[in-house]
Amino acid sequence: MYPNCINEIIESFKSLPGIGEKTAERLTFSLISFDKDKLSSFADAIISARDKIKKCSVCGNITDDDICNICKDKERNSKIVFVVEKSKDISLFEKINVFKGKYHVLGGLISPLDGIGPEDVNIDNLIKRVETDGIEEIILSLKPSIEGETTMQYIKKILEGKNVKITKLSTGIPIGTDIEYIDSMTLEFALEGRKDI
Repeated sequence: MYPNCINEIIESFKSLPGIGEKTAERLTFSLISFDKDKLSSFADAIISARDKIKKCSVCGNITDDDICNICKDKERNSKIVFVVEKSKDISLFEKINVFKGKYHVLGGLISPLDGIGPEDVNIDNLIKRVETDGIEEIILSLKPSIEGETTMQYIKKILEGKNVKITKLSTGIPIGTDIEYIDSMTLEFALEGRKDI
């Protein structure tokens, strides 16, 4: 129906999560309607992000510097650390603007069936932070799955005797894949109603 060059762009958009055929077509035709300078700027921004984005050396969040802006922020409480699976989860809690501590991104969950062990996720760095930064509380915000529970129990066990309180969000909150569909008030209550594990 379309020339091959258009179909290639449509297929590229469809490879993104949540983008179907109609949305991919709409985005494609919007893109090709840009003037040359705007299109070049758009492409350069994507390439620049790909080349500059890396993991924060402290927490594992995405950044274009060695240390992310949240870790650099001296106004935030470094004694409370919110542990999430993915960097995307941080933005959801930052939008509701109720958490004033720091974060830690695991970059995955322990899953023996998939061959993913503790050494494959960012747990060692979390332990180092507890030992060197005087962290007093770790809030675990992982998806309610076997992998999420396994990871939480492993973290709890490995931090036993390190004088750090370990809590999780109140039950019934599906942290992880569907968290973006939860309203801010529910997230705020889940954070305030956290409990020990």
